[in-house]
Amino acid sequence: MPSSLPIVDRPVRFALVGCGRISANHLGALQQHAGRAELVAVCDNRPVALEAAVAKTGARGFASLDALLAESDADIVTLATPSGLHPRQAMKAAQAGFHVLTEKPMATKWDEGMQMVRVCREAGVKLFVVKQNRLNTTMQLLKKAVDTGRFGRIYMATVNVFWTRPQSYYDDAPWRGRWDMDGGAFLNQASHYVDMLDWLVGPVDNVHAYTATLARDIEAEDTGVMSLRLRGGGLASINVTMLTHGKNFEGSITVLGERGTVRIGGVAVNKIEHWEFETPEPGDDEVRAANYTAPSVYGFGHPLYYANVIDTLRGEASAQVDGYSGLRSLEVIIAAYRSARDGVRVGLPLVF
Repeated sequence: MPSSLPIVDRPVRFALVGCGRISANHLGALQQHAGRAELVAVCDNRPVALEAAVAKTGARGFASLDALLAESDADIVTLATPSGLHPRQAMKAAQAGFHVLTEKPMATKWDEGMQMVRVCREAGVKLFVVKQNRLNTTMQLLKKAVDTGRFGRIYMATVNVFWTRPQSYYDDAPWRGRWDMDGGAFLNQASHYVDMLDWLVGPVDNVHAYTATLARDIEAEDTGVMSLRLRGGGLASINVTMLTHGKNFEGSITVLGERGTVRIGGVAVNKIEHWEFETPEPGDDEVRAANYTAPSVYGFGHPLYYANVIDTLRGEASAQVDGYSGLRSLEVIIAAYRSARDGVRVGLPLVF
């Protein structure tokens, strides 16, 4: 049975599955919530990675998910594993009675994402999907401006993700760039940006896309463009490449409305570069105080996301991004892949 909720008389117990590139963000987030959360288990099928994680955290180590699920007293399992493994690992954890926190993307296939949500619901466990960029101060300010109607009618939104991932990045982990395990630039690196667009100005009505593999030796795309019609009538575009010269260059979103224009840029939507509305409001002159220097393209959102997960399990909040929210951006990306493959416009919701 799932851990009885709410959990109020002790820290929430986390198990981390996958000790690779993104695991440091999860470990750092948990450290910031010491007292309300504790890491009780780490898991990786690579002995060196597992040994390093155990030495760093002091948590009990497991070489397989099955062993962890059988022996750990965790309340929730965090999946920081290759994306294609998320669905079956999440479902296995849910059926064993654990709540689930999964990194993005929640799945690489639409039907597996749907099944993942259904199994967690039937098992009576919570499913959280990490979308930490929503919680960055810059994005919270933009979301408030959209939700309070400051833009009026939104005519256009444009997202650019111009980063670099050298061939060595893909060679270091053979699952990267594979269709079944990872997807390409849209599904992996830009999935947060697809989510932000839908969260801010969606829902999306239909998608037309092109993808290309121009310079990397991978199955999926290293470059793509997506045109979207929004349910509200406006248009949007998402332009992505992992081929910028030498370094990550830009992660931005621009929103153009009848009564305002905002551009949030920097390498990872960390700088408010333009903020202008027809009707000024108190605080507009100080919005640039929200700018920050991003330590990486991941930003500072993981601790904030964990705060919501912990609060939800303690009965003090509702999940900000659950499985249903995670499905929305996955649906847009899968629609883009179908469009690029078949050379057609794809409407939402997806049908089989």
